[in-house]
Amino acid sequence: MNAAVKVCLGIVIAVPLLAAKTYYEERGGMPVAQVPVVAVGPVGPGVFTPPQESQLPDNAFGELVREGRDIFINTQKNAAEFVGNGLNCSNCHLDQGRKADSAPLWGAYGMYPAYRKKNNQVNTFTERMQGCFEFSMNGKAPASDSHVMKALGTYAYWLATKAPVGEELPGRLYPVIPAPEKGFDLVKGKQIYAEQCAICHGAEGQGQRSAGTFVFPPLWGKDSYNWGAGMHRINTAAGFIKQNMPLGKGGSLTDDEAWHVAAWINSHERPQDPRLVEGSVEKTREKYHKGDGVNLYGEVVNGVTLGQGIN
Repeated sequence: MNAAVKVCLGIVIAVPLLAAKTYYEERGGMPVAQVPVVAVGPVGPGVFTPPQESQLPDNAFGELVREGRDIFINTQKNAAEFVGNGLNCSNCHLDQGRKADSAPLWGAYGMYPAYRKKNNQVNTFTERMQGCFEFSMNGKAPASDSHVMKALGTYAYWLATKAPVGEELPGRLYPVIPAPEKGFDLVKGKQIYAEQCAICHGAEGQGQRSAGTFVFPPLWGKDSYNWGAGMHRINTAAGFIKQNMPLGKGGSLTDDEAWHVAAWINSHERPQDPRLVEGSVEKTREKYHKGDGVNLYGEVVNGVTLGQGIN
């Protein structure tokens, strides 16, 4: 990375030019500037409605769906051997993977197999979920034929009952919101975090535990998602925050506020990207992070190069 570029990165980081080159996952490499901005607000009548649990049959299929649901909402307990941090699947995919504009399972299942720029391959839905374990959960991927993957896949299939295949349903991703005209501001983000987020996620992003189990997820540090997770992209985190946070008050932050606080969260160290190239943060950024949305991996912020990893 050019040294002059590193020096220019400080408290306020201008991102409009970067945002124009941002890629939003599963959009086939389409720049965000060309993706229509999704309006944030109440879920409209055109949004897909997944089936209710009361509709499950009382047989082996219904039992496996329920197992998948249990793994999804309490991954720390029900798939502990594959989880390396304090997160559950449902921390990023709210309401048991049902909530529109929170990357719901019903919106994802019918879109696979799909090309992913992240690994330059066509991935099956199972492979997509395995990636979540590796990056978002900072763990290891269960085998494709394991009971965990079978249960999760069956749960997603059931939630997508009667959903069209290969069609981008409204609410299937996180909203794409415009970047601040003058760039995101870490000082403002710190203030917003203290006022709106720390009560649940802790002053140091450490999350909250009850009886040894995380009830509010850690947002940075050793127990959070790693540098390879999609949520490390500031644009992705901003869309999630805008729509869903503070919990129960989604939409209460402005677009700019969502960007500022997302940048603050993702300006902290977290577990290393497992794809680390030759032990080099700079080489890893060049191969995997440069052009992958707006992110700070490998950038110098307040004199510190982010991406060293933390255990």
